[in-house]
Formats: sequence, structure tokens, C-alpha cells
Amino acid sequence: MKKLSYAEALREAMAEEMEKDSSVFIMGEDVGIFGGCFGVTGDLVERFGEDRVRDTPITETAIIGGAVGAAMTGSRPIAEIMFAGFLGVSMDEIFNQAAKMCYMTGGQAKVPMVLRAPNGAGIGAAAQHSERTEAWFTHIPGLKVVYPSNAADAKGLLKTAIRDDNPVMFFEHKILYNHVGDVPEDEDYVIPFGVAKIKREGSDLTIIATGIEVSHSLEAAEKLAEEGISVEVIDPRTLVPLDKETILKSVEKTGKLLIVSEETKRGSFASEISAVVAEEGLFYLEQPIKRVCAPDAPVPFSSVLEQAYLPNPDDIVAAVKEML
Repeated sequence: MKKLSYAEALREAMAEEMEKDSSVFIMGEDVGIFGGCFGVTGDLVERFGEDRVRDTPITETAIIGGAVGAAMTGSRPIAEIMFAGFLGVSMDEIFNQAAKMCYMTGGQAKVPMVLRAPNGAGIGAAAQHSERTEAWFTHIPGLKVVYPSNAADAKGLLKTAIRDDNPVMFFEHKILYNHVGDVPEDEDYVIPFGVAKIKREGSDLTIIATGIEVSHSLEAAEKLAEEGISVEVIDPRTLVPLDKETILKSVEKTGKLLIVSEETKRGSFASEISAVVAEEGLFYLEQPIKRVCAPDAPVPFSSVLEQAYLPNPDDIVAAVKEML
């Protein structure tokens, strides 16, 4: 094991896969000489050259359209969109091209591409640069959707995504980029999709959390443990495919489910998890499912309002106590 930040783990994953496979390349705004808006691509342009770490114009449509075409003709592009809120600009390329091409050609065409997108609020970037868009893409057949919550998972899941023959939406919470953790040094370290991680075992209540809210939920669970409350915290890691078995087993054990997400509540992936448990594990529940999410409003620019807007460990503690 070695200590890496979330951003460093992503960079290491890309470098290792680029060394193994000459068809892997990176494209996006400022990913080359500048090293990426959040420093994730770093020195990769110096190591692999401008042909394989390609700066693009400021046009999300061209970035993703180019990645789709490159993937269909034998490459494995890693396309970066600088902020997840700008994915809406290129929805046709994602929804109608990347996601459907394999189906529309009867399996003759594959689209092995990764679309990296910095996600989430908390850095004072205001409404257009703070979106949480992961739920949009879980609704599109043909896409896989990944959301790692720590450095080790970021590396293992990104390597799996690059090797996958399907288009993968890879969301990275911006606050997590500087979070440091233990990361395996094995160059073949990968994490399979569809396998959730039980981050903390417990018996009184289950929390399912995604992205930065995994860290917040673990902090809340630590506080609750001081009061004798035992909370199980599960990180799905991949939203599509979703590890329903791990979630349902935990709910069967605890009888209570709290879902924590930074998304706005209406139409969130938290709602999808709630629906899965209601359909497939209703009689495990001792009481209604509860969600802790952001309000149904754009992210405020004011730092005071932004912090009030976002779910935090105290919100999670309060919600758990309401359920016990």
C-alpha cells in the first residue's frame, strides 16, 4: 500500500493503463499542458506526449462526439468534461450515440470509452459548476455509471472502466480530489463493477451513501457509536450495475434504511435505491425509508448558503435519531 490522494490515484490508474495499452488516450479541455482543471492529469502529457494527452477546444459536444468515434474505430478514449454540469451540452452524443451504438449495430460496434466528470458542490463554484448529475445517466440503457468515494476505489474502478467495452460515466466529487488514502501498488489492481463495499458494519440501521456523503456518513456513524447506536454504512461504488444483494441483506439485518446523497431529492438516485428496497425488500423494513439529500433548488453561490444547503454529518445524525 502507498498513500495517494484521490486525484493522484486517478492519474496513476490512467498512466498504468496507457503504458499497457497504446489505444488508450486522454482528451479534454486543459488536460495537457495545464494538467487538468483540478490537476488530475498532471504530468501525463510530458510522459505520453500530446498525441495521447490531447487538449481540445471548449466544446463538450466535440469532446464526447470525438471520443465516441475514436472508441468505435479501435481506441479507448478517456474524455474529461471539466464540470459535470456541462454534460447537458453533449447529451445527444451520450444518449443517442455512445449508449445506443452497440444495440443499433447488433453488437458489431463497441464503444469502449470513459467519460470522467468532476461532480458535486462545496467549493463555492455556484449553480452551473456544482451539479450532481449522476442520476440522469443511470436512466440511460447502455451506460455504466461509477462514483468512487475514496482514493483506492478511484484507482481500481477507473482501471476497470478503461478496460470495459462499454461507455462508462465516471463521476468524481471535487471535494475528494485532495483526500488521501491507502492505495494498492499492484498494477493489476482492479475493482469489479456491481460490488458494493460495507464501509462499517452495524446492527441498528443501514445507511447507503454515495460520493462525499460516504465520508460524512462514516463521521456520523462514529458520533452515533458514542451514544451506543450501531450503524452500517454501505458504499455502492457503482450505480449501474447496482449491487442490490448487499443492500437488501443489510436492510434485512437492520430493518431500517437511510439513504444519503448530495443530489437534490426529487428524481435522485437515492429515490431509485428506495424503490429497489420497497419492491424487493419491503417486508424487511420496520418503518418507512428516509432520505437525506440537498433541497430541490440550484446550488447557492454564497458560501454560508452553500454549506446550509448541503447534507452534512449532523444532518445524518439527526435523521438516524428520528428513525430510532
